Amino acid sequence: MESLTQKPKLLSIVGPTGSGKTALSIELAKTFRGEVISADSRQVYRGMDLGTGKVTREEMAGVPHHLLDIADPKTDLYTGSDFARDAGAAITDIIIRGKLPIIVGGTFFYTELLRGTMQSAPVAPNPRLRAELEEKTVIELYAMLAATDPRRAVVIDSENKRRLIRALEIIDSLGVVPEVTPIESAYEWLTIGIAVPTEILNERIRERIIERLNQGMIEEISDLHTNGVSFERMEDFGLEYRYISRYLRGTLTREAMIEELTNKTRQFAKRQRMWLKRDPSITWFPFPTDYEAVKESVQGFLAS
Repeated sequence: MESLTQKPKLLSIVGPTGSGKTALSIELAKTFRGEVISADSRQVYRGMDLGTGKVTREEMAGVPHHLLDIADPKTDLYTGSDFARDAGAAITDIIIRGKLPIIVGGTFFYTELLRGTMQSAPVAPNPRLRAELEEKTVIELYAMLAATDPRRAVVIDSENKRRLIRALEIIDSLGVVPEVTPIESAYEWLTIGIAVPTEILNERIRERIIERLNQGMIEEISDLHTNGVSFERMEDFGLEYRYISRYLRGTLTREAMIEELTNKTRQFAKRQRMWLKRDPSITWFPFPTDYEAVKESVQGFLAS
């Protein structure tokens, strides 16, 4: 029997894009009476399905999912603070109902906010500085960031103008993006990592892009623009939205778009792996995942 003072238990699944996090989370949810909380900064937006690799209703197999399709891509700017608030509420609800919260997604900053190993910088928007930085190109902004905070420059999306400006805004206020002072989590965590050999992951990434293009990803992104999502906004969403929007604008051929998207997604996966290497608490399993071994690990965690 659990102690009255024992922390509630959470399961987190991490790994680079294309590693199989979604499928594993659903299998574990079915086995351990779990519900999935999406930790993905783009899957919160409605209408962004194929472009984000969002789980389908069929793939969910009856497992409840939280924090999908809760924001409007035309007007909302969903932040890490928003995620920490919404995920915290979802976790409480899931635990009260006697289920296991399973956090899964590729925005690892979100997960670390929940764990207390990262914090949002307490810096208010600076309209004057933002207007000044908006005049600069992403190349100029990235060079400024690399010169002032090379640690942050290594992991940031170098073509995301909004994130570059925010990082420089924080640096202007605090001098650097501040080091984190970890705080104790309210939960006990088991983090499962999926390790995929680079050559296999690179091939899977290209296959997934081609598959989603065949399923209608270009049409989905064209419809988003028709319904009011600007191409400038799509640049901020990155990867699929950035390069397909450039194809739709005629600045990339279809072949060049596929090549650029494939290369940039592989680079993104490399940055994800660099981020995850920082965390010694992850229990790694090789790809393809041995489900019985993962199941045994989770069983031991829940029984402890």
